[in-house]
Amino acid sequence: MFFIGTATAMLADNIEHVISYWVMFQKFHSAALGGFAVISHWAPYLLFSVYSGALADRFDPRRIIQLGMVIFMGVSLAWGVLFLTDSLEPWHARVLLIIHGVAGVLWGPASQLLLHDIVEPEVLPSAVRLGATARYLGMLSGPAVGGALLLALGPAHGILFNALIYLPMILWLWKAPYGPKFRAAVSAPKPAVRGFHDLFETVRSIRNSATVLCMMLVAALVAFFVGGAYQAQMPGFAADLGHGDPGVSYSMLLAADAAGALAAGFVLESRGLLHPSARTALLLAMAWCVALGSFALIRIYPIALVLLFAAGFMELAFNSMAQALVQLNAPPAIRGRVIGAFSMAASGMRMFSGITVGLVGGLIGIHYSLSLSTALLFVSLVIIWGTFHAGSMTWQRPA
Repeated sequence: MFFIGTATAMLADNIEHVISYWVMFQKFHSAALGGFAVISHWAPYLLFSVYSGALADRFDPRRIIQLGMVIFMGVSLAWGVLFLTDSLEPWHARVLLIIHGVAGVLWGPASQLLLHDIVEPEVLPSAVRLGATARYLGMLSGPAVGGALLLALGPAHGILFNALIYLPMILWLWKAPYGPKFRAAVSAPKPAVRGFHDLFETVRSIRNSATVLCMMLVAALVAFFVGGAYQAQMPGFAADLGHGDPGVSYSMLLAADAAGALAAGFVLESRGLLHPSARTALLLAMAWCVALGSFALIRIYPIALVLLFAAGFMELAFNSMAQALVQLNAPPAIRGRVIGAFSMAASGMRMFSGITVGLVGGLIGIHYSLSLSTALLFVSLVIIWGTFHAGSMTWQRPA
């Protein structure tokens, strides 16, 4: 039920994006508003992830997730009312986009912390990977289902119906036998929630864990240099590849990336492959750079699809592995804060990838900006490999 709820919530999240972005474009034709939508989605992760993790440490993570889901529902309902009354203004859109981003921050760290109550530590990497697969399943299905709702019900009724898709997770968590009061061991007293002061305390607490620091640094660099910005440029790649109908070509490129991630989840789980280690995560991240950088330079459509499939496979593999390593090595008393810090690195830093891939792409072309970003990221990962002893993850001070 946890994985089903994760998939349906991510499905609803992406349906809302499809419908709201379409209406905003039709009504305002504002590129600036589209850019604000990207920033407002990721900026809350940068600003509030650690605080959200601290809340999940302090209180029942089930209730934190439910709060995020209720806010998601409220935003969908608000969009629907504004669409029905034809009263949407740009400031309405900005406010709702910000609130939607905050709801995502509440959901993320708390859902990862709840996994520790659901599964035993030895299968936590598998649970994290399955959770990532569920999210990708929702992301893959969201555009198709959102488009169908848009055509069948119209934007207003489609997004109102979308609010109901958050209910499975909310209702299951109401009575789910997990959380603080179901834990067999008596938990140590949780420190009070102190906002951004928690960030410095968290970093201080994990400074001797080379594995956690390494994975956070890798996540931050991946998000900063590339993140998901190349997906926003996919219409341009589809047009440049010139393979048949641009709309179909665009959809196929996105589907190849998502399908690779889904394949990683199913293949790695069914075969029990890739035992989590920092060394393996670094190698997978480097392989992702090679696949994505090659895609940026290729001009042959079938090969581009294969490279995107490979990139999606590698991305899920190293992201889920890095997240599992952080959770396994985090101090139990502040695990939520550590997960929040990782979320800040892995998601919040994506806000800057719009510059490294997007704005630079406007100057030198998206093919060169993506290939340059992946090359810089690859070099950074090699430096990390040399700075941290990849076999034991012991910190090696540079000469």
